[in-house]
Amino acid sequence: MLLGAIPAPFLFNRTRYPMSVGKVSDADFEAEVLKASGPVVVDFWAEWCGPCRMIAPALDEIAGSMGDKVKIVKLNVDESPKTASKYGVMSIPTLMIFKGGEMASRQVGAAPKAKLQQWISAAV
Repeated sequence: MLLGAIPAPFLFNRTRYPMSVGKVSDADFEAEVLKASGPVVVDFWAEWCGPCRMIAPALDEIAGSMGDKVKIVKLNVDESPKTASKYGVMSIPTLMIFKGGEMASRQVGAAPKAKLQQWISAAV
């Protein structure tokens, strides 16, 4: 079948974005987040956390749609407890936006994609 014969909806699946969410740890948090040139959203999460896993696809889509406007990363609180403790993470998921090495905004708990996107867009 020729490429030109494939209907447009099958060429580009608009609900699927590249995996743009990165990972950070205690070891590279300063370099990847605090010293980043632009805003960074940090998702404090854990593998066993159901609500954390529920918002992961939304964060992937937001990262893909916002492109270079914001960097989104995940920090596993079980593997990197030092950073989570330093920023007072008491429950997960906790999302924080960092700008210029400082926390600019915090969102605690799971939220629908639209609310997350609005929160991120307003802060960046």
